[in-house]
Amino acid sequence: MSTNDNTSQYGTLYGVGVGPGDPELLTLKALRILEQVPVVCAPQSETSQESYALDIVRQFLVEGKQEILRIQFPTDDAEGAAAVWRDAADTLGEHLLQGKDVAFITEGDPMLYSTFAYVLESVCTQYPDISVEIIPGVSSVMAAAASAGVPLVTHGQRLAILPAVYGIDDLSEAISSYDTIVLMKVNRTLLQALANLEQLGLAGKGIYVRRASTAREEVITDLGRLSDEDLDYFSLLIIKR
Repeated sequence: MSTNDNTSQYGTLYGVGVGPGDPELLTLKALRILEQVPVVCAPQSETSQESYALDIVRQFLVEGKQEILRIQFPTDDAEGAAAVWRDAADTLGEHLLQGKDVAFITEGDPMLYSTFAYVLESVCTQYPDISVEIIPGVSSVMAAAASAGVPLVTHGQRLAILPAVYGIDDLSEAISSYDTIVLMKVNRTLLQALANLEQLGLAGKGIYVRRASTAREEVITDLGRLSDEDLDYFSLLIIKR
């Protein structure tokens, strides 16, 4: 992203989308970058012992020859997370200023509800001379639609992608304005919304997809049997009007 001539002495930061879970959905370009960079940075939630993105690409990394950095971030503390991303930018900056290329891996696509977006903002602010390249990845939205066998939209239709359901009013507004709504990272609030699909005239028009493209994938069309135990951070709901 930077065009400064002095950047040639620095490493490049790559934002690498590693897809929704199936390693075979990794792009050829992402694979090439991952095999050649000396440093790979993997984000993980403070509530998890592992990095989902790292699990996807681990088999392609060169053990003992590549340094693996882990960035642990809080999920329910916006202020704390902001500090984490600033510190992460400094950690990445140390390597980049030494001329080392760094790949920051993220599940799905780096520019769609991704942790990389926060790191990108911090790096661009704190190290404006660093070059950044974004490697797109297959998003969970596209993978879920493929698994469900349901086109998200066709000619002339409109699509809304929402990070969560915050209330029935929000869902009603989205449904009135869009032909298809995708609710990502569904949570307990989803169950209340599902209970209201019938009154919105959408009974039987929702498809729940958990961990698309993985061995644990599950596609559920009978939303009435969903419970709290069925909800998964790596899941989404497709509603077609």
